[in-house]
Amino acid sequence: MLYLRLARLVVHLLYGMLVCAVIFPWIGTEGRNGHIRRWSRQLLKMCNVTVEMAPGSSQPLVHAMIVANHVSWLDIFVIDALYPCRFVAKAEIRSWPLAGWLVDKAGTVFIARGNRRDLRHIFKGLVASLQAGERVAFFPEGTTAAQGTLLPFHANLFEAAIDAEVMVQPFALSYVDDAGKLHPSVDFIGDMTFAQSVVAILGGKPVRARLHCLPAMPAAGAHRRELAQAAHDAVAGALGVQNAAAA
Repeated sequence: MLYLRLARLVVHLLYGMLVCAVIFPWIGTEGRNGHIRRWSRQLLKMCNVTVEMAPGSSQPLVHAMIVANHVSWLDIFVIDALYPCRFVAKAEIRSWPLAGWLVDKAGTVFIARGNRRDLRHIFKGLVASLQAGERVAFFPEGTTAAQGTLLPFHANLFEAAIDAEVMVQPFALSYVDDAGKLHPSVDFIGDMTFAQSVVAILGGKPVRARLHCLPAMPAAGAHRRELAQAAHDAVAGALGVQNAAAA
């Protein structure tokens, strides 16, 4: 059964790559977002993941910078299944088998650690995208963290929202089992590879991905560290974890 589910997943990834290569160059943002939403929902279904909005969630903004805690490679597809975004992600994701190429062609912007020149170039692109009305998302922890913890938020990219004068909307992500407890198969941390994580999820119990959309915050005139800390506090409160200072 596991091998069959893996085979179906590979076929779905290949189909997504075909769509990105053949169809995406000829359609606009709205059309691409429709494909991304449907494809992400199908991927999650294959992984036995259902997505639900947390009670009390705020209305998600169409035009905003989205910031979320980072648990797993599933995070991108959970958000895209509901509200497709242009993501900013670490450069290592590009090397993931099949999925790395796919998220690249879907518009993900990759950042290499320690490359200040690259960061400045990407920063200008993010400001332009936000000013053009796109929904941009990134994970300010900079890496994945085990559920039940929340790392400090790096403040650098919050400056793009300040310069573009757009709202920042925090999202809180969690993954639970049928009993409502944090799911043990979703954490993607340490030396675990992408392939190992996929096998753990496919071979584990059903997953309920819970997305909590939090109230948006105005970025115009704010300081990036204060904005990062406010977003961190909001996510920490939604997840029920201890606060920490922004980096």
